[in-house]
Amino acid sequence: MTRIVAGTHGGRTLAVPPKGTRPTSGRTREAIFSRLEHYGVLAEAWVLDLYAGSGALGLEAASRGARHVTLVDSARVAVDVARRNVAALGLDAVVQVEAADATRYAAGLATPQHAALGLTSSLDLVFLDPPYDLDEAALAAVLGHLTAPGVLDEQAIVVVERSTRSPEPTWPPGLALIARKDYGETAVYYLEPHAETGSVQP
Repeated sequence: MTRIVAGTHGGRTLAVPPKGTRPTSGRTREAIFSRLEHYGVLAEAWVLDLYAGSGALGLEAASRGARHVTLVDSARVAVDVARRNVAALGLDAVVQVEAADATRYAAGLATPQHAALGLTSSLDLVFLDPPYDLDEAALAAVLGHLTAPGVLDEQAIVVVERSTRSPEPTWPPGLALIARKDYGETAVYYLEPHAETGSVQP
């Protein structure tokens, strides 16, 4: 069972698609958001959750004080479930759900259609939790689009989830790795824009 961990909607149950997604475990989400609280990026944040599935990561951010959250997934069943979760939590004014391919959506962030996507501010927090079998080139393309001017706030954090059995992704110029944490089968990478170093911190 998937639940919101904390915040104004802490403890609320989320529906999940019957198949085709890999929900982030509650323990991993709790650890991720503990670190994000430490980074100070949640309050009033503009958040993008790519490969959103049920929307658990983005909805957790909304529960913890994010100002605006966009959930993006290409699978119709996931989009329908995410929309039901948003409605059940009464978060329609904060969270929007988009049925779109992650690569094409990310590419649109750097174009004049940026505002048409519902985003009127640079992003403070981005989640990428793609299927583990997504190839590295496709992931690199999405990450590359995030580095276009004006997409990320200079204090933004990008969170990427991959299998611990997968190689570390290739980070594009303009994004630097600041931490990696492993939780069972899941490797979580934390990145920031315009950093001077790519060294990993504990």
